[in-house]
Amino acid sequence: MCGLIGFLSAGADARSVAASIDDSLHDMRHRGPDEGGVWTDDDVAIGFRRLSIIDIDHSHQPLPWLGGRYHLIFNGEIYNYLELRDRLTRDFGATFETDGDSEAIVAGYHYLGDKVVRELRGMFAFLIWDSEERVLFGARDWFGIKPLYTYADERGAFFASEKKSLLDLAEPDVHAGVDETALQHYLTLQYVPEPASMHSRIRRVESGTYFTMRPGEQVHPRRYFHPDFAIRPVPEPDKLYREISEALEDSVEKHMRADVTVGSFLSGGIDSTAIAALAKRHNPKLLTFTTGFEREGFSEIDVAAESAAAIGVEHITKVVSAEEMMQTLPLIVWYLDDPVADPALVPLYFIAREARKHVKVVLSGEGADELFGGYTIYREPISLRAFDRLPAPLRRGLGQLSTKIPEGTRGKDLLRRGSIGIEERYYGNARIFRPDEMGLYRRFDPTVSYMDVTRSLYESTTHLDGSTRMQYVDLFTWLRGDILVKADKMTMANSLELRVPFLDVEVFRVGSSIPTDLKITRDTTKYALRRALEDIVPAPVLNRAKLGFPVPIRHWLKDVMYDWARSIITESEAHELIDLPAALRLLDAHRAGPHDYSRKIWTLLVFLLWHGIFVEERIHPDVPEPVYPVRL
Repeated sequence: MCGLIGFLSAGADARSVAASIDDSLHDMRHRGPDEGGVWTDDDVAIGFRRLSIIDIDHSHQPLPWLGGRYHLIFNGEIYNYLELRDRLTRDFGATFETDGDSEAIVAGYHYLGDKVVRELRGMFAFLIWDSEERVLFGARDWFGIKPLYTYADERGAFFASEKKSLLDLAEPDVHAGVDETALQHYLTLQYVPEPASMHSRIRRVESGTYFTMRPGEQVHPRRYFHPDFAIRPVPEPDKLYREISEALEDSVEKHMRADVTVGSFLSGGIDSTAIAALAKRHNPKLLTFTTGFEREGFSEIDVAAESAAAIGVEHITKVVSAEEMMQTLPLIVWYLDDPVADPALVPLYFIAREARKHVKVVLSGEGADELFGGYTIYREPISLRAFDRLPAPLRRGLGQLSTKIPEGTRGKDLLRRGSIGIEERYYGNARIFRPDEMGLYRRFDPTVSYMDVTRSLYESTTHLDGSTRMQYVDLFTWLRGDILVKADKMTMANSLELRVPFLDVEVFRVGSSIPTDLKITRDTTKYALRRALEDIVPAPVLNRAKLGFPVPIRHWLKDVMYDWARSIITESEAHELIDLPAALRLLDAHRAGPHDYSRKIWTLLVFLLWHGIFVEERIHPDVPEPVYPVRL
């Protein structure tokens, strides 16, 4: 797990930016505190910061291969690298000078070409420069676990693991160039959807794609991962449950490959408990970690401790105070690069900081809900079937009726959502500001819709049922825009590698074939997964309700955080984008009650902090040096 930066020159003068690239690596030192380096030729300059996990004494990057024909920079881990190396040796006579996974990628590219990406089980963003063909080849992993930003100007094209390093290299006007469409989507979704970033001239390479590029030419991207929910009949459910458990066991076994100590996050729910229980089979001294808050009802510490005791692992906790949240949020936003208004990223940052005192790698349960049908919202198409049978005029009438019902009245949102189609009502797990609530966004464009983000996804899934279409949408929106961004950024902020065994292509192959009635029932979600884990997860945990690091911002914004939130709004210089007096009125309305506006307020606060850091350059978080002891 590391940080990379690469430059492909348009004018054969790459060496002229080598010193700047070396300087820009400083802003990614948390991603790779162990070592770094820069390599250049006329067309390319590439730099790297390494967090050494596999083959610690070798596999230095930038990595030359085949006598220097190729140079690789690679962020991530390839979990089937041993099998891939054996295959390349057996079939092509490949030879290797290291024992790591990096050489498997570049050797695979030499012998297999762009097809190598389909052979990689893992998380990755990498660049390979072929000095003989004078072509740059790059790729990002199947699900988007590892980030890759890109920026181009008259000098050429830049790529980096973190946007802040590109901002160091970009022209001055790039900093002030806020993408107003991206901001409108952010205010609805609580994240910026790919491939955009909040800076209009900096983009992201999309998940599941690779690209080629020659000096002076444009990027040529190609999607290699087309997630197909190939649902199949299940005449023998017990056989399916065995397939799920075997795929997950195999994935965890491969995710445990490391030359350093591996721990596990443990939130107390079924997903993280399953990962920890399987990991313990490979490390009987496994350490697990969880976090909570100084407020009753907003902590998973007790239930996580029960899970840890049930599977027999040592458990370490971190309690977070409101004061710590307020003090640390500007730094967290700096690490994020783009605003993500998911409050759960705050406890994730703190537990990652605690875990890094003990281990260098942690496993986590991200992705289980998207693959196995874990969100309660996935049951909505089932609950709204009665509306589907109503004539269209009657459905529209019910929608109009919902607008007359006072806010907070039970059933109001059910009527509204039942009156519209799935394409309009579902655009991910977060719904912050609806179009009719966008009055405080001064650049609101009524021709821009959240449906612009999901339209092509729905068009490609007309053959699927409503619940499965929601899963598909989440793979390209919520998962890669929110869940995986906060997972990468908050752990890498603490020089900690996070691995997600559920987001494995072989686990996906099994999970994507499950019929909806075996994923979602009247009584539960993730039904097939729960059945598959009956011999792995202790019974008390198997049907426990999901909490997911709950954050008490609803309460704290009324009291202990009120003055802090007010100062962020009043000190902001983003008045051309946000109606700041309206934001203050929203904060006061939340404090007065009875309605809960905390998520809307939090979304505004995170953006205003981001704007203060990256656009105004008025806020300068105190970024700590990445010095962490590790108990091996």
